[in-house]
Amino acid sequence: MEECTTCGTDNEHAEGCGSQGSCSSGGCNKMNSFDWLSNMELPVDKEYDVIEVRFKNGRKDFFRNIHSLPITTGEAVIVDVPNGHHLGYVSMMGELVRLQMRKKKVEDNEEIRPIYRVASEKDFNKFYEVKKRETPTLFRTREIIERLSLNMKLTDIEYQADNTKATFYYSADERVDFRELIKVLASEFKIRVEMRQISLRQEAGRLGGIGSCGRELCCSTWLNEFKSVSTSSARYQNLSLNPSKLSGQCGRLKCCLNYELETYLEALQHIPEITVPLVTEKGEARLQKTDIFRRIMWFGYESENSWYSIPIDRVLEIIRMNKNGKFPATLESDVQQAIDTQGAFASDLDKLDKKYSNAEPKRRKKKRRKKPEDQGAQGQNNRTNAEGRSGEQEDKGNRNNDRPNNRRRQARPQRRRPEGNKEQKTQQGQHNQKPEAKTDGKGTAIPPRQKMRPQQSDAQSPKDASAEGGAKVAKEGGEQKRRRNFNRRRKPNNRGPKPNTNSNNSND
Repeated sequence: MEECTTCGTDNEHAEGCGSQGSCSSGGCNKMNSFDWLSNMELPVDKEYDVIEVRFKNGRKDFFRNIHSLPITTGEAVIVDVPNGHHLGYVSMMGELVRLQMRKKKVEDNEEIRPIYRVASEKDFNKFYEVKKRETPTLFRTREIIERLSLNMKLTDIEYQADNTKATFYYSADERVDFRELIKVLASEFKIRVEMRQISLRQEAGRLGGIGSCGRELCCSTWLNEFKSVSTSSARYQNLSLNPSKLSGQCGRLKCCLNYELETYLEALQHIPEITVPLVTEKGEARLQKTDIFRRIMWFGYESENSWYSIPIDRVLEIIRMNKNGKFPATLESDVQQAIDTQGAFASDLDKLDKKYSNAEPKRRKKKRRKKPEDQGAQGQNNRTNAEGRSGEQEDKGNRNNDRPNNRRRQARPQRRRPEGNKEQKTQQGQHNQKPEAKTDGKGTAIPPRQKMRPQQSDAQSPKDASAEGGAKVAKEGGEQKRRRNFNRRRKPNNRGPKPNTNSNNSND
């Protein structure tokens, strides 16, 4: 049993799509129709008994449910056809069928054939066996047509479910005499043959495909009636008359050219027809292009390559002036020129405003921050005095005083010792006094015991060394002594490379 994947079966019968003829997958059949009256309560006691049934490749017909069978949309039924029966699928039910018959101008009379029954498994098996004969018959028939040299194109073949009749669909530009062809086909396939000519648009609808818009062809999905399309439809819509762009897969003009034609014709009623060029003092201006919905027309002079966009009201005004023998200076009106100049001036001002408003302010150069080592060395020189001058500028005139001892004293004030009792000071002074020098019995002073010193070379005698040491001690005063102690407390300079003290040198 063939059905789409979303449909289910119950007791070997198709349940149908269950969505009023609109398959959820959107591709189980062609020419789908949606029953938009299914959820509405209609003021009718009995449901309309005529049902629309779809056959192969979207062909549809109307049948009457005389037995009041419980049928759902999408279900397979066996219907009565001339000289036999055929299998089809229900495409539409209810009051919507009445509107469809009125649209197609089909009368509700006794000529509408009945529905026999719902298709069973036996009917499906027989229908699939008959359907397998379509492809071999199509190729064999094309060989016969080529042998008979007939100017026709065979498109499709449809076998009847009871295997008693076959319908051959073909397209041709001229009238074809296929009497000999029918005799050959009937004797070879042992069936009744019906030849049905279709148009190129119907042929494209039966074959299907994707259009230039990227969607499935309208003729294979929803379009039932084909209206004639002429090149004037493209001309009214200002389309280029290029056959390769305006023709569809059928080789004819696209059906979609008629969709918006009425809107364009309504808009063209307020646009004048320009048969002669507009005359101005500058010369003759000819129509180049028209924007129907914006009501603007473009004109151009023969001596220039630029076009001028003119409103419809201004075009009508120039036409009246030319009829009275007057010729304007330019195509544009004086008011329009003033507006354009003001607009150009305003646009220039806007550009200048944007230019200077978006300009970034100049950034001031930031002064390099001193490192902590430099700050400790300079002290107060990094601070800004009250007059706005930095410590560096203030010290330019006092470079002689820029000594480490002076900076040390300026940075750190001297600490004063707290004053104690004078008695304690005197006691401490007496205690700290040097002991009296020892004398021998004769009254001569004994020198104090000295530390051991290394032996000196012959170049410098002990007398010379003691003389030099005494001179150094005599030269050093209180200030130089403090400077020497200060330099001892400072950290050694590590900027230079350290000497290599490795005794295991390869060069030794």
